[in-house]
Amino acid sequence: MRIPFDGQNDNWIPHGKQQIVLEEAEIVKLIFEMFLNGMSLKNIGLALESKGVRKKSGESVWNRVTIINILQNEKYTGDALLQKTYTIDCISHKAVKNNGERAKYLVTDAHAAIIDRDTFNRTQQELARRSSKRKKSDKAKTEQGKYSSMYALTEIMVCGECGSAYKRVTWTVKGKKQIVWRCISRLDHGSKYCHHSPSMHEDKLHRAIIGAINEYYDCGDDIRKILLGNIETVLTGSDSSELRNAEQRLREIDKARNDYIMLIAGGTVDEDSLDSEFQKLYEEEQLLKEKISKLKSSQKQSEQQSKALNMATEKIAFEPCRLTEYDDMIVRKLIECVRVVSKTEIRVIFKGGYEITVEVEK
Repeated sequence: MRIPFDGQNDNWIPHGKQQIVLEEAEIVKLIFEMFLNGMSLKNIGLALESKGVRKKSGESVWNRVTIINILQNEKYTGDALLQKTYTIDCISHKAVKNNGERAKYLVTDAHAAIIDRDTFNRTQQELARRSSKRKKSDKAKTEQGKYSSMYALTEIMVCGECGSAYKRVTWTVKGKKQIVWRCISRLDHGSKYCHHSPSMHEDKLHRAIIGAINEYYDCGDDIRKILLGNIETVLTGSDSSELRNAEQRLREIDKARNDYIMLIAGGTVDEDSLDSEFQKLYEEEQLLKEKISKLKSSQKQSEQQSKALNMATEKIAFEPCRLTEYDDMIVRKLIECVRVVSKTEIRVIFKGGYEITVEVEK
């Protein structure tokens, strides 16, 4: 079995159309799904290897670079980014990577899509979040932190006193092992900077979070009001008429550029003869993008966030449930932050802004 395009190379059939092998496309979808469910790149590779999935080259080993290439490949959304490379020497025809020296052209809906745009955009956001993580402990060997997919709370649980992250540790008390969560500042420096942050027993902590999630679903009407209020703030945050006109002009520019590209691809005109036209479109496009950015600057949340809030509202409306066991995947999908207030109290902040304070067993 091989993956379409193998994360990098296009798989072409006659007349410039790209072929999608449906069975293999399911593997691409699985990779995106596993990543958004919190799996690390290493564990995604191990999962693919356990299923016997092979790459285009026939190799059975999935490394980090291959998986990232797949997750960042815009072709899976049906788009095509032109001029990723360019020729620097007309004699040797040596091609180099385009790092901004020349304009790149994105052709939207150029072929059938495997991944929807919302999934692709959320994947890029998650890639950026993981790559920007910094060390949480002064004793870490490198400044760049390492993403861990093992425990959801590692990413979201913080100390209410000093703001440091909490870490899962194993203690041995009277010969018995105990799993607790502890403020990293206290682990590294004792009470020098953080004086009162408590250790939280994992089983009690999990039960408190389960209670918060169940209360979250029980308060569905209140949550919907908050989410709808947030969505309204996003939608009314700028001059919508002027914004629509600017975005419409961007679409017209995109269509005009695509028309030029089709003329070049069909051999009707030479690419060099349209250089000046491409440049004019590019300059107008940049001015429009700057204008749109200013119009949106007053908005508190992006279009992606408003869509996510809509999805959250629908989830609360149509998928009520009660949790009986702690589940890391559900925690990742629902919770933005868990703040430790005291030994007997935590504050759970859900995605969308809803907060619940719950008691922790003594």
